[in-house]
Amino acid sequence: VRLVESGGGLAQAGGSLTLSCVASGDTFMFNTLTRWFRQAPGKERELVADISGRGDANYADSVKSRFTISRDYAKSTVYLKMNSLRPEDTAVYYCATEEYGVDIWGQGTQVTVST
Repeated sequence: VRLVESGGGLAQAGGSLTLSCVASGDTFMFNTLTRWFRQAPGKERELVADISGRGDANYADSVKSRFTISRDYAKSTVYLKMNSLRPEDTAVYYCATEEYGVDIWGQGTQVTVST
């Protein structure tokens, strides 16, 4: 499977962005579980949200009630809708899944939130 993220950019605090992660190739595991991570400069990569094949979603405490993860099976795409953005949300955002026990990552998309 190959993952390609898009939708990042510059936003003001309080604004919104929607990230997309499009999968191509064997999407079986992508359709089973997909995760969004982020990594800020000098910090470890952290799990932001994940979504199962049934649509069950989990969120990091820091983004609950602000971010929404969703899936479009027909488009092999997982979205991350980010509202009420804060400067501390600034990071490179990655989507991820696994294939045959190996973690698969996209190239990432930069999100920068200004004050």
